[in-house]
Parts: sequence; C-alpha cells; structure tokens
Amino acid sequence: MHFEATRFHSRIDRCLLGDRHRFRQRLRRLVDAHKKGTALQSEIDALQADIDASAARCTKRRETQPKPLYPERLPVVQRREDILKAIREHQVVVICGETGSGKTTQIPKFCLELGRGIAGTIGHTQPRRLAARSVSTRIASELQSPLGDVVGYKVRFNDKLSANTRIKLMTDGILLAEIQTDPYLNQYDTLIIDEAHERSLNIDFLLGYLKRLLPRRRDLKLIITSATIDPERFSRHFDNAPIVLVEGRTYPVEVRYRAPDEMPLADGRLPDGPACLLSAAEELAAEGSGDILVFLPGEREIREHADYLSKKIGNSRQLRGTEVLPLYARLSNAEQNRIFDLAEVEVMEERALVADLQKPGSRIIKRRRRKPSA
Repeated sequence: MHFEATRFHSRIDRCLLGDRHRFRQRLRRLVDAHKKGTALQSEIDALQADIDASAARCTKRRETQPKPLYPERLPVVQRREDILKAIREHQVVVICGETGSGKTTQIPKFCLELGRGIAGTIGHTQPRRLAARSVSTRIASELQSPLGDVVGYKVRFNDKLSANTRIKLMTDGILLAEIQTDPYLNQYDTLIIDEAHERSLNIDFLLGYLKRLLPRRRDLKLIITSATIDPERFSRHFDNAPIVLVEGRTYPVEVRYRAPDEMPLADGRLPDGPACLLSAAEELAAEGSGDILVFLPGEREIREHADYLSKKIGNSRQLRGTEVLPLYARLSNAEQNRIFDLAEVEVMEERALVADLQKPGSRIIKRRRRKPSA
C-alpha cells in the first residue's frame, strides 16, 4: 500500500480553515498506523475524499466572493485605502471613529475586498443581540444577499447561518462560548471586535485571550474598533498595533438641553421624568415626521415612561398615531424585531447610545438619573 504523507499536507493547506486541524489529526493517526503496518486503505481513501470536498468548497467560495460597493458619503470609506493597507500589513489594527462614521458596516466589507472570508469566516462581535441581528441585516442588504447566505448572525437561542456565510455577526458571549469547543478559533480567518470602548467583562476577556492566541495563529487578523476613547490602550495591549483614525459623522448632530424648570405644567408644577419626555417628544414631532429614539437608564424606567406615553399620546396633537415600543435586553427576539417593521416608531432603549439603531434624521432623547441631593 503506497502512502505519501507530504502529498496530503499540501492538499490540506488548500482546505477550509475549520477543517485543516481535524484533517491533520487524522493524517497523523494514519502515519502512525502506516508505520505499524495497520493503516487501512479505506481510511486513507476516506481522508482523501474529505480533503478534496473541503478544497472544492474553498475554491467555490473564492470564485463566488462578493465584490462590495461602498457609499462614498461615509467617513470610513474616505479612509478606505489607509485601512486596507493597515489590515494587509499588520496582524492587529485598531480603528477609531465616531459613532456614525460607518465603521461597523463597512469594515467587514473591506475584509471581503482583501480576500478574507474565503478559507475561513469573518467573525464580527457586537455587545448586544439586537445589534448583531440589525447589523447583519444591514450588511446583507448592502451586499444584495439574503440574510443567512453571505452574511449571517448567531445570538443566544437563535442563528441564521449557512455553509456559504462569509461574515458572521454575533454577541461577545457567543464568541466566548465557542472558545470552549474551538480554543484556536480555527473557523475564523478574521475577527472584528466592535464597540471595544465599552470594556465589558466579555470584551476584556476576549482581548486578553486573543493576545495569547495570536502568536499561535499567525494567519488570523484582528481588528478592534472603538469610539474616540483612549484607543492607545488597545494599541499598547497588542504591542503598539497601528491606529487608524476616522473623523466625521454621516449626519450633523444638534444638542438641545431642557431642564424641568424650563417646561412647567399648565398648573405651574414642575414636570416629572415622564412628563418631561412627553414635552420633548412633542417638541421634536412638531418639526416633522420621523423616528424618535429615547435612552433611559434601565428596564424599570423604560416600562414607566412607555406606559405614560401610551396613555398620553391620544391627547397629543403632535404625537397622535405614534406607536410606543419598549426595547430592552429581556424582550424576546420577535418583540425586539418589531422596531424594524414599522415606519413611525418611538423606541425606549436602555444602556448607552447604540450606533446600530441610529440613522440619518433620527431624533434622540436621553435622560439621566438625577443625583440625590446632599
């Protein structure tokens, strides 16, 4: 029985990344068995067939790689050549840009342009489930591909992926869970850790783990995106990785501040939080139709303000006909997805400003908890 291991090694290098480690393990066992004279021709033929199938899938992915187009108005697109050069020449790149610069939706497409996502998958993490689903929908739309084909997502209890998926959106927690069964993250050729400035426990754990993994995975590219909050710390952590700064937003931002004593009620009393929100929403609605996104500290405040607005909207000339939709982490996927199915929406959102829910023309109301008086 003729058995040439070197021929197998060269063919394994043409397979999908997720298959290579498993094939090499099988090959080592066959080499040992061959030396002992116990290798079976059927096992060698089976390995050869699996290698050929994986190599064929890799070739097909290369031949059908999407060619992305870019909206020129986005600030991140104006730095495209600099970003492409940095990713091409370095294993780790830190991209720093303001909310609204387009980095979340365009950087995965830059990776496709560089030939990433062929042998492996481009993994793109988001801090929240809603972000993972909404960003994947947006990128799939820009690539003119149905969701779950070229672009898909995976969140807790739900995923939309296929064997053809090149860009995989997921929560930080999903990637952490995958480390348990795939410690070398062999299925990925590129990882994008988005919103790294939030510095959650999941993000910090991932960055620490990847710091140790990268020397063992020289083929793995890591891209860290952050708002303009101390990107130098991320750079230092990864041995002074290059930082690419993206300046500007896709739309102007006007900031208005209204203290409660500036909008007294008809009887002269000062309004509480829900009444302040109603007044602010009416002020914005009077300027024209559109969406209003409200940020509140937590789930209890979201429920309280949503109930108040729902009762008052019928008596408000400016807001009549508007639907109020609460949005927080414990809601089911179906309830969270309702915000994408309606045109005129007023949304209550907990946590900090979420870039993936914004779009040009959105009006945003933020309320902070008052500090207790001394």
